[in-house]
Amino acid sequence: MKEESPTPTPVILGIDDLRPLPWTTRIARSSGEGIKLLQEHRDSFIDELWLDHDLGGDDTILPVVTLMEEAAFNGRPFRIGTVFVHSSNPTGAETVIRSLTRWDYQVRRATA
Repeated sequence: MKEESPTPTPVILGIDDLRPLPWTTRIARSSGEGIKLLQEHRDSFIDELWLDHDLGGDDTILPVVTLMEEAAFNGRPFRIGTVFVHSSNPTGAETVIRSLTRWDYQVRRATA
């Protein structure tokens, strides 16, 4: 009898300075950590990516967004099922949504 292969665990990444995001498989608390996290998953599929705009102090998600835009510009976008933007900053959230949608990432506004 053939064994069924186990269902792979979805890869759900979060970049947020404060929220616990318990459903994520890994979380980064700053833009620098977020960039490292994405680079670690560069060649794999990310089911969901959760982004907060304001990351404490002067830090924002924009360096991560720039990395994702540059990857798409170079013809090798990150393979992400859905990007969820969950920010209390409506202007910042719209900037992220507009920027990533322009590069054909599937982006949704969400609450976390």
